[in-house]
Amino acid sequence: METSNNSDRIILPQEFFARPVLLVARDLLGKFLVRNINGQERAIKITEVEAYDGPEDKACHGRFGKTKRTEAMFGPAGCFYVYLVYGMYWMLNIVTDQKDYPAAVLIRGAQEVSGPGRLTKFLSIDKELNSKLVCVKSGLWVEDRSACVQTHKIIRTPRIGINYTGPVWSKKPYRFVLE
Repeated sequence: METSNNSDRIILPQEFFARPVLLVARDLLGKFLVRNINGQERAIKITEVEAYDGPEDKACHGRFGKTKRTEAMFGPAGCFYVYLVYGMYWMLNIVTDQKDYPAAVLIRGAQEVSGPGRLTKFLSIDKELNSKLVCVKSGLWVEDRSACVQTHKIIRTPRIGINYTGPVWSKKPYRFVLE
């Protein structure tokens, strides 16, 4: 495990992400997304995520198989899958589970930054992070700062903006929000 400058901060290892996506999504709540921008660290607490779980998930980009765009999603757990939507917003995802199984957690919000596009803008995230590992060397990592997240403070809801997936997949409670 890597440790940062402060002894009460633990950088999450790649093994943390090598678990089923719904577990990783839930466990990311309360952790800190840390970005090194020109030698300065910005850290924000993750408060909202969505899980995308493999080829059967009608909202998952991996449902159509590996493409140039989705290749990172089929990579090892603990790497980033970053893509552009609407030609203007970068979406930050962290790949989970096992290699060649397309599952990832979309980071939707953190502390005062709501919305995945605002979050990536705030942290200066773009395609340069796509396929890179979640670690200090990449300039973006996740820390556990010993914050206790109580189960009753986690709300599970359907994901946002996926009505096109039909009545089953659009209703799955794969969005996790920290009250």
